[in-house]
Amino acid sequence: MTSNTESNLTRRILIWMILGIIIGSILNYFKFEGPVQTFFVGGVIEVGGRIFLSSLKLLVVPMVFVSLVSGTGAMNDLKKLGRVGSKTFILYTLTTALAIALALIMASWVNPGDGFIMTTTATFEAGEAPPLVDVIANIFPSNPFESMARGEMLQIIVFAILFGIGMTLAGDAGKRILAIFNDLNEIIMKMVILLVHFAPYGVFCLLTKVFASQGFGAIMPMAKYFFVVLFVLLLHVVIVYSSLLKFVSKLNPITFFKKFSEVIIFAFSTSSSNATIPVNMEVTEKELGVDNSVASFTIPFGATINMDGTAIMQGVATVFVAQVYGIDLGIQEYLMVILTATLASIGTAGVPGVGLVMLAMVFKQVGIPIEGISLIVGVDRLLDMTRTAVNVTGDAVVSCVVAKSEKQFNQTVYDS
Repeated sequence: MTSNTESNLTRRILIWMILGIIIGSILNYFKFEGPVQTFFVGGVIEVGGRIFLSSLKLLVVPMVFVSLVSGTGAMNDLKKLGRVGSKTFILYTLTTALAIALALIMASWVNPGDGFIMTTTATFEAGEAPPLVDVIANIFPSNPFESMARGEMLQIIVFAILFGIGMTLAGDAGKRILAIFNDLNEIIMKMVILLVHFAPYGVFCLLTKVFASQGFGAIMPMAKYFFVVLFVLLLHVVIVYSSLLKFVSKLNPITFFKKFSEVIIFAFSTSSSNATIPVNMEVTEKELGVDNSVASFTIPFGATINMDGTAIMQGVATVFVAQVYGIDLGIQEYLMVILTATLASIGTAGVPGVGLVMLAMVFKQVGIPIEGISLIVGVDRLLDMTRTAVNVTGDAVVSCVVAKSEKQFNQTVYDS
């Protein structure tokens, strides 16, 4: 897409996003029934949002597999693949640890749970997170086609990397297959661009549905907790991500956020890092200048294990619920929260409702009643949208940093 088209599309998405929030909030406030609820909200809006979300998810598996095979197959130096993988993993783990540490510091200073009166009737049952041994073993697929059908991203990534390495070692035969995958990658990217043009209407439907059911009224009883989480999310983006770009890779953070705003809106509206992968990869490669050999690995890998936004929610929620129950947390408990949440961001990847499951694990580790999660369930849907936007931003930032360090970065594209 040209820069003018990109700017116009971002503007359209932003306008329809605001319209969706406004109309959804009005519907929630006035509690419309009859045709408005059944035909408009439950019919047109529901169907439009589901079609848009399904269309995004449709492209995730083929795009991740084809793009990663192309990128890995193009790497004649297998040592480079090891370097890219280790740098990516270290950066994702480091930013997650920094995120939850920042959340704990800010929440301890603000004290969001002081004076809170428990009036919630919500309930929460924590799902069982798989043991770390099973998580590691299950990374390697026994049936790659079943993994693709189930959308098991880590297993797809492993199979795609092995397939790409096999192509590299196969010589001329591998080069012929690589040419086919490169062509397939171009076709899928065109499909992504086609879908992006319908994004404003999909974003409108998704946000109208969310705010029609939730509204801003759900925030008021939990306002202090809600806005502390939002503030720390913003602080993490401004301090940690901007510092990585500016001081580690010598890149202009303002340029990054201007070009990446479209993906942030996508992530906010879908609340799904996986569903945002196609758009994230398209923008990271075409607009930010990250080579496909890096982006095809870092973006899907980050969507699976990088959960900085979720880690921030866990840090604030831990302090909040502990204060509500009158539980004093010391330095040892804080360090345990940082360690547990950082490991959980890797160990529970792919578990439905992963944010709350991870939070249950953290609560168990430091002796906070799991029932306390019911206090934050009411506003978690709205916060989930924001922290997903932070998660995908971290994926792109790390992609830029790794690509720059590997000299797989086009500075001209980034600055254009």
